[in-house]
Amino acid sequence: MNAPTLELTGNQTTLRVCSYNIHKGFNTGNRRFLLKKIREAIRLSHADILFLQEVVGENHHNARKIPEWIPESQFEFLADSVWPHHAYGRNAVYDHGHHGNAILSKYNLLEDNNFDLSILPKSHRGVLHTRTMDNLQLFCVHFGLLSAERRVQIKRLIKIIESRTSEHDAIIIAGDFNDWQSKLGKYLSDALMLKEALSTSAGKPVATFPAYAPMLPMDRIYFRGLELVTAKVLTGAPWKQLSDHCAVYAEFSTTKRPFTNTGESNKG
Repeated sequence: MNAPTLELTGNQTTLRVCSYNIHKGFNTGNRRFLLKKIREAIRLSHADILFLQEVVGENHHNARKIPEWIPESQFEFLADSVWPHHAYGRNAVYDHGHHGNAILSKYNLLEDNNFDLSILPKSHRGVLHTRTMDNLQLFCVHFGLLSAERRVQIKRLIKIIESRTSEHDAIIIAGDFNDWQSKLGKYLSDALMLKEALSTSAGKPVATFPAYAPMLPMDRIYFRGLELVTAKVLTGAPWKQLSDHCAVYAEFSTTKRPFTNTGESNKG
């Protein structure tokens, strides 16, 4: 497979990013398994890099119970031929399987590391880290539902980022922060000089949950070292019939080429 070519505008390179909590392939209320429709929807985003949360690696119980269940891992099924490079990190491991975060990419990914952010016994959370060949640092995040969890998790996340990156690295951190009170952004801004794409574009946090009628701003794309072109929540059809979260999208440009493709090896 030949390496894809980035879309250029003048001397700049455009990067499309999408973050989505796929709710393990189910719609709100877990009534319907819609992974095939989710795959169709994320392709419509034309994202170069996808940050996914609640992705099932395997689930033997659902494989027996649900006729439409996909036999391979969900991140491999979603990646298909569009995103040939991927990383996966288990957040929750149980007797019949596991699920976690995934990053799908059109560009080569190097090492990947998964970090446990769990605070409570039944709230399994984590951050998955990988990077492109030109050192764009990527972090896929899923935080807890309780404010006390998130306060600890954001401090742990900052330490992880500081230990894995340099002050000169471009960074994207995306995922389900469950931060409907919008309290976590200041930590990332003060410690790491990160901006949030949706807030920067709209002037305030934008609601992403529940997907059928968004009321709470739960999902974020934080960035540094890239120029934001646009950011938006993907609402309406088909998104409101899929996961319980809306997907969030951002487009960036940079005056230097941050992505290199040589080869077609998958991560995962």
